[in-house]
Amino acid sequence: MNISYRWLSRHVDLTGISPEELADNLTLSTAEVEGLEPFAPHMNDVVVGHVLERVQHPDADKLGVCQVDVGNDEVLNIVCGAPNVAAGQNVAVAKVGTRLPGDFKIKKSKIRGVPSFGMICSEAELELGDGHDGIWVLPEGLTPGTPVAQAMDMGDWIIEIDNKSLTHRPDLWGHRGLAGEVAAIFERELKPLDLSLPKLGDGKAFPVRVDDAACTRYLGLAIDGVKQEASPQWLQFLLMAVGQRPLDLLVDLSNFVMLDLGQPNHAFDRTQLSEQGIVVRRAAECEKMITLDEVERDLSAADLLITDGNRPVALAGIMGGQDSKIEGATDKLLLEVASFAPAVIRRTSARLGLRSDSSARFEKSLDPLLPVAAAGHFARLLLDIQPGVTFPMQLSDAGDWSDPSCSIEVRGDVIRGRLGIDLDDPGIIAILERLYLKPSSANGVITVNIPACRATKDLGMEQDIVEEVGRIYRYGNVPTRALIGAIEPVAQDPRRALVRSLQDRMAGGARFHESMGYSFVPGVLLKGLGILDEPRVSVINPVAEGVSKMRRSLTPSLLDAAIKNRQRTGEVALFEVGKGYLPESDDAKTEPKEVHMLGAVLALARDASRSFRETALARLHAVATDLLTSQGITLATPAAATVVPVWAHPKKCLAIQSADTQGYLGFVTALDPGTSVEIGFAGDVASEVAVLHICIDALLAESLTGFAYRPLPKFPEVKVDVAIQAPDLIPAVDLVTLIEKAGKGIVAGVEPFDEFRGDSLPADTRSLAFHVRLYSDTRTLTDKDSAKFLKRLTGSLMAAGAELRGA
Repeated sequence: MNISYRWLSRHVDLTGISPEELADNLTLSTAEVEGLEPFAPHMNDVVVGHVLERVQHPDADKLGVCQVDVGNDEVLNIVCGAPNVAAGQNVAVAKVGTRLPGDFKIKKSKIRGVPSFGMICSEAELELGDGHDGIWVLPEGLTPGTPVAQAMDMGDWIIEIDNKSLTHRPDLWGHRGLAGEVAAIFERELKPLDLSLPKLGDGKAFPVRVDDAACTRYLGLAIDGVKQEASPQWLQFLLMAVGQRPLDLLVDLSNFVMLDLGQPNHAFDRTQLSEQGIVVRRAAECEKMITLDEVERDLSAADLLITDGNRPVALAGIMGGQDSKIEGATDKLLLEVASFAPAVIRRTSARLGLRSDSSARFEKSLDPLLPVAAAGHFARLLLDIQPGVTFPMQLSDAGDWSDPSCSIEVRGDVIRGRLGIDLDDPGIIAILERLYLKPSSANGVITVNIPACRATKDLGMEQDIVEEVGRIYRYGNVPTRALIGAIEPVAQDPRRALVRSLQDRMAGGARFHESMGYSFVPGVLLKGLGILDEPRVSVINPVAEGVSKMRRSLTPSLLDAAIKNRQRTGEVALFEVGKGYLPESDDAKTEPKEVHMLGAVLALARDASRSFRETALARLHAVATDLLTSQGITLATPAAATVVPVWAHPKKCLAIQSADTQGYLGFVTALDPGTSVEIGFAGDVASEVAVLHICIDALLAESLTGFAYRPLPKFPEVKVDVAIQAPDLIPAVDLVTLIEKAGKGIVAGVEPFDEFRGDSLPADTRSLAFHVRLYSDTRTLTDKDSAKFLKRLTGSLMAAGAELRGA
């Protein structure tokens, strides 16, 4: 919201207070000032010129050549095309070198062979109005060469205030209210302002009927004898300073009163209203009206209308209607000043996408006493400009309203204690008096009388009074005091530290994307996974139909997200740390059991040429191994899971166990191909999918050391690659066990790296290749050690029904 420094000075003496000081103090005590800039600074460079002579251009019918006195004995030859320029006029002249709005620099030029040394400006060229048809003719008696800003007394500063700072202060949406704040801050008095109604005629009040409680008060003031003319210059300049475009006297006065007092108002052509008068009602469903912006609006039953019986003449609190705008030579008006329910105005404004200065103010809960003051202000301003206007009828005043004024009691000790200041009761009372809160004191209790303008939304309880005293006293004046309190180290949370570490590892080196899924899972997905009939926690009022069941593990949520993401990319790597909910619980309150876990899904587009080490299962198993090793856990040799989920591949589900405690930590598995297709990994998104499940609670039961120093090996390792031909019935983990046993303590690691099937092998047989690392911490191993290892391995394999290829 823009505030004019000059406008404020109409209400409070600002002598000795610079615009910068005023802005700083408003920020510290009232509302944040976002900007401060001079009004029309280019007008300091435009000077008053006196036209000495105008003659016809020798080579252009529509141009004239003017001799213009610009002071200091300087006469400029200026070519001008305005039809209204004439000798003897005072005009606004932009001399050579002057920059006008739009970064337009005036240069010496030659127009149709005649030199021109400047420009005689119109109001439009100076961004002071819309007049393009002629130059701006200034009043008589001005001194040539004087800057126009000085000669026309245009000096002003624009203070831009953050609207959010004023949302709770409806009284500050006008200059008068802000002037009251300035007066309180600088301990000055508000200048008197006569807001009383002028003498009204004896005629019967114009008919007004309020049929809806959303209009709490409606005033109608009849005015006769109005002349339609331009506003006086002082009024136009004030409106332009705050961003309002001057139009004509009635519109400008209406805007001026709104911006002065914060009370919107609207003038109707009384001759266009029916004899039924004004009726305030709700719109009928599908009713239409054309607003002043010439847009047809589709209305609903939630909208409030001002009508003259059946015909809408205004959209209440937002904008007038096209049919009742003031046109022609009418001199009979009806001034509307009203109060409306904020929520109704806000909803209609938002639904129609139609915000106005009026609606912005009505949304803030305006003072119901303000309409009478606004009507009086409008009437007296109009009388000052046009003394011949009359008010032939009594004031129409309809609606069910009440005075919101109230009182709040507070003790001085409470204010001092909460603010931490040493301010006696007389000092507190003095501050409250500066805020026009009319305090009184008795028996240590201060009674604060809240005026209606502060009672609708702002001041309503003891804490509000504390804040009022604090902001005027200034929080910067509150003495600093050392904070006294015991400082204790924050308790360590092992679970949180573990989760953060796992998240960093998965999102970092593993390059998985973290997902945050809903705790509810759709029944269709559960059915596809074959787990719809599992016992589950269900909710009575689900957020959507079909998602009443809560997840037991993270797998369904991750698979659902993976299916959707596979439509966009060939590889999806997701993980989540979250909770599953089990209905089976030994809790005395029979509350569901929460299980904390980490889940991950890796979905790859199917590729027959993919190597064994690049399969989804191999990659996810490697991720799991790295993840747990990073926590200091030594993993046991992979073994087939004893309990395999129904959706998992029956031959490719590995248990993850601790080598030290043999504790079960989770599992990693390939998704069953049939289930994969059933849940949506089919067609263009056919995928090879692997799933990881790790129990956080089981990890916390382990001795987690994280990364620890490991000494470099004293002796070199020996790497041996072996290829084992084995029936499909022998799991790969059993082969790994045979390899480890054949080493008799020197096998440091076994890593599968290839799988082969082909016509050269018997049916239902495959060849698995392994990297085997041999190491002894007491000596250097030799080729003999490798040969002995391979010999023992050959025997063990033959006994198990397998063989060492190439042996």
